[in-house]
Amino acid sequence: MKKFEVYKNIRKRAVIFGLPISLFALMMVSILASLLIIIFSFNFVMIIGILVFNAALHVALTRITHNPQLFQMAKVFPRILSNKRNSGFNYE
Repeated sequence: MKKFEVYKNIRKRAVIFGLPISLFALMMVSILASLLIIIFSFNFVMIIGILVFNAALHVALTRITHNPQLFQMAKVFPRILSNKRNSGFNYE
């Protein structure tokens, strides 16, 4: 008989439309803002521009999700690992 483990951290890896929850929320805020702009402006060029912007935002967010090293500027680990309390004084 097959045994299954209980997976408690399901929200950490939850994905909607290929985006994590936080980036999906950003995408939805962008879509709601663009819908408000479309409702209050009747310009056809602006509607096409907003659709292109939302599509580009979705593509950019999915690329960031699949390649998170793009925005990593600092090193992952510090040069020295220590559990000593840092006093802030520099003795050198």
